[in-house]
Amino acid sequence: MDAELAAMAASGATTLVSLMVTDSWTHARALMSRFLARAGADTVAITGLDDARARLLLTGTAADGRAASGIAAEWQTRLCGLVEAGALTGEELSALGASLRRLAAAAGRPATVHNTVSGGTQHGPIVQAGNVTGLAFPPNPSPRRE
Repeated sequence: MDAELAAMAASGATTLVSLMVTDSWTHARALMSRFLARAGADTVAITGLDDARARLLLTGTAADGRAASGIAAEWQTRLCGLVEAGALTGEELSALGASLRRLAAAAGRPATVHNTVSGGTQHGPIVQAGNVTGLAFPPNPSPRRE
C-alpha cells in the first residue's frame, strides 16, 4: 500500500478514536456507518465501532493511551483493507478523514451561549449555561385559601 494512503488511514483512525469519547460520537458513528455501507463493508464492521467505543470507555486512566492506540491500529487496518480491496479510493479516504477532523474540531470548541432575560423583574435565580439537561421542577403548590 502507498505510504500516503497508509498515513491517511492512520490519521482517520486516530481521529475516529478521539471522537469515541466526545459528545460528537453520535455524528461520527453515523458518518462512519454511511461510509462503511457505501464501501460495501458488512454489518460486523459497523458493530465493531460500538465494540471499540465500549472497550475504550471501560479502560482505566493508566491504560487509556494504550487502549486508544490499539483501537486506532485496528481501524487503520480496516481502512487499509478497504483500500487494498478496491472498495475505497484514496479520494474517499481523504474525504472521510476531512469529515472526521471537522467533527473533532467542532467537539473541541465550546458552544457559544447567548442568554436574554426579559419580561420584567425576575424574583428567582437565573442560570446561565450552555447545555442543561435532566431538569425536574417541583409542581407549583396549590394556592392557600384562607
